[in-house]
This record gives sequence, structure tokens and C-alpha cells, in this order.
Amino acid sequence: MIRFDLKRLSLQLSLLSVAAFAVTVAAQETSKPESRNMKLVGFHDLQARTAYQPTIQKQGDRWIAYIGHHGDNKLNPLTGQMEHNGTSIIDVTNPKQPKTLAHIPGEEGKAEQGGAQMVRVCSGADLPKADKGKFYMLRVFGNQSHEVWDVSEPAKPTLITTIGKGLKGTHKNFWECDTGIAYLVSGNPQWRTTRMTQIYDLSDPAKPVFIRDFGLVGQQPGAGGAVPMQLHGAISSGPKGNRVYFGYGTNLEGALQIVDREKLLNGAKDPTPENLLYPQVSRIDLPPMHGAHTVFPLFGVDVPEFEKNLLGKKRDFIVVTDEAIQKECLEGRQMVWFIDVTTESKPFGVSNWTVPEKSGNFCTRGGRFGTHSSNESTAPVFHKKIMFFSHFNAGVRALDVRDPLSPKEVAYYIPGMTKDTVVLETPATQRGKLPFTAASEKRAIQTNNVEVDERGYIYIVDRANTGMHILELTGPARNIADWKAAVK
Repeated sequence: MIRFDLKRLSLQLSLLSVAAFAVTVAAQETSKPESRNMKLVGFHDLQARTAYQPTIQKQGDRWIAYIGHHGDNKLNPLTGQMEHNGTSIIDVTNPKQPKTLAHIPGEEGKAEQGGAQMVRVCSGADLPKADKGKFYMLRVFGNQSHEVWDVSEPAKPTLITTIGKGLKGTHKNFWECDTGIAYLVSGNPQWRTTRMTQIYDLSDPAKPVFIRDFGLVGQQPGAGGAVPMQLHGAISSGPKGNRVYFGYGTNLEGALQIVDREKLLNGAKDPTPENLLYPQVSRIDLPPMHGAHTVFPLFGVDVPEFEKNLLGKKRDFIVVTDEAIQKECLEGRQMVWFIDVTTESKPFGVSNWTVPEKSGNFCTRGGRFGTHSSNESTAPVFHKKIMFFSHFNAGVRALDVRDPLSPKEVAYYIPGMTKDTVVLETPATQRGKLPFTAASEKRAIQTNNVEVDERGYIYIVDRANTGMHILELTGPARNIADWKAAVK
């Protein structure tokens, strides 16, 4: 009689799976990854498409990653067709073996001129007027419009409606799943900027209801003088927090604007200077070389140094992340800023953080060096403990933010380049205007955006076509997270 040791067989199969994964990744890599307290769990090449925004959604027993892409034209092996970059839908239930379910083509055009960069997803169970058994995806279609898709069956997405046709710009939207209110970064042709805010009620995704246009004074129709820097994106605290945080400028002349949500939604809609200022609680203008790509709230933080103080021990912060634009550090250093907003009318900076350039000779490594974005998930496993920041050629960096007055890096991961990694193109508008050297023609990792899920996995996607890496913390960094709060 032959007896099987099922436990040993299972372990052997598991080890074979891990070994096969390692061989697959190693076969693609043309440079070695660099890491500390973070390791690779899974990899997906994203059909060698330049990637921007990852959003991770739990759908029943599955975890689905929705990836927004910058513009390009690549082969989709699922259809056998060349398709303009749009939205990739990846099953990451098993993070070691992510699987493509669908790719939805986007707008024709390269880089910022095409694709479908931004994507958000809400469950119909959360949206007030939606079908409770469905899931809905909000995305941009290039710079022209916004779209809502039914992604209840992720492998068979269906377009429901198109919003705001004929726009002159789109970007980083925010969607309140519990109310349906959506803050759409748009370019209303009547306004003086390509990116301002159009607010819609998408509580019934099939029947969008326009609420109002919003922006900084000077951006509205009929205004004169200099036009303030364009919007990058907003994050709302919803009805309970009653605040919306707007980030403008990305890498120069930026601003953080704090807005009363109720006044914004219910105030007078005509975009006069008075009406635009009415919901504003405060505004902090950033230094000339800096902007606000991502503005992420960290509220109710117990500051360790103030533990014995009678007053001020619990503080509220906004974490402002700049975006590096120029290769070879041909601009001011873009970094992370911690803004104390405990007294909202008087926000002030308390700390900042950047990767030391000499630690990797990043200015001459090729591509961009500097921050781009932070994670936006408030999953309890990491929230108010660790934040993750994409840092282009310096990969993804993990910061211990339990003391925002003194943030400390605890982990990082810089992927290895693969055969698909390309040289990040220098826009034609920049050529000849800056002292570029041979370094500008080097291939380099360009970690573009980062997100986490409620299980504690970290997802990074690459602007230079390297794909998506799924990571997890190790060592001392892992001990900071609240693993009791992680979804199993």
C-alpha cells in the first residue's frame, strides 16, 4: 500500500510554486531589486503598459486590482488586438499569481494625452441608490470625459454612462462610496484652467446629477490676471468629517485648500469670487518650488513627545506629497510635508522627509527622482502607523508616521528593471530648455503610484512599463502594523 503524507506533499508543492515564481521574475529582470524590510510577493507585467493609479477592491471572496494607465498602444493577449492603454483589471486574490481578467481601452494618445489614468471603485451595497449586488468603476477617458462601468463581473465590464463629454483635461478623482458624491477633476472648457473640480451625485451611477463647478478664485470664467495653478486632486472626509482637501500645483506654486463640505455642496453655485470663497476654511500656499499632488488626512494622532502635556497631545495632520516632474533633479527637490491642521484656520508645517540622494546616486541614475504620491487607503492594518510613498527611481518607501513631527523611514523596495522597462521620454516642450545630460537617456525604475489593501499587501506600479509589484513588510517594519485588524 502506498501512503501519502499530505502535509509534506502540500509543503513541497508550495515550495515549487514559490521557486517557479522566483524563476519567472528573475528571467524578466535585467537589474537586481534593492530592498530593506520589504519583500516581493507577486508580479504582473501589465502587458508592458505605463501605469498610474492602482485601486484594490474586495468583491465577494475575490480581491481585484483596477489599474489606470497613461496613454500608449499595446497588444492585449486576451483579445489578440492592439489596444490603446486604458484600465487593466487584475485578480489579486492570490497575490503570488495575479491574473489579468480584462483590459478596457482608453483614449488614443501618448502619456498624458491619452489612456485612462484614474480609477475608483464603489460597491453598490455602499452607494445609496445603486443595485446592492453590483460593483461600479469610475474612470477617466483620457482628457475628454469620465465614465462609469458595471464591474460586478470584473472579466466582463460594461459601460453604464459617460459624464462631461468635451472636457479639456481630467485627472485624480475622488468618490465617496457611502454618499455617492464624486469630486471629478475636469477641464470645463469655459474655465481658465484644464483641471478644476466638477462635483456630481453618483449615488445612482446610471443617473449622474451635476451639483456644481469649483476651483480657486482666478480660475473661473471671466476672471482676469494670472491663472492659479491647476488642481491635482481632492480627498473628502465625508459627511462626518465635513471637510474636503484639495491639492493644487504638484511641483511648484502649489496650495492646500481646506473646504467645508456642506457649504461646498449646498452653497450658491454661480462661480463668483464670493461663492468660490464661501466654503473655504483655510488655504496654505506652499513654497515656490513645491506643490500638492496628494493631500492625505491623518487625524487624531497622539503625539508621543506631548504625552505629558496638558494641552495639544492629540493633533490633526495633512500629509502633502509633491510630484517630481523633471529627470536628473533639474528642479527643486519634491518631498513629503506634514502640515498641522489641528486649528484649521491656522495650518502650519511641522516636518518633512525625503530620500537622501547620495544613498543611491539617484540624480544620475536615470528618470525622475523625488516623491509622486502616497497610499490613500485607510485600512486599519496601516492607518496612522505606516504610510507608503512612491519615489520614482527610488522605488517605494515606507515611513513610520506614528509621530508626524519626526517621521522615520522603516522599509523600501526598488524593483529590478525588466526587458519591458523603457527610458522615460523627455516631453518635447522641455527639450533644449534644461541642461539634460546622458543620464536623461538611461533606463530606470519609475515607481509611479502606490496603494495597500486591507490584508496588508502593498501594490506599486511603474511609469516606465515595468509592471506591478505586490509586496509585504518584513522584519522590524512589519511589527509596526496592526495585524489583528488585517482582513484574513
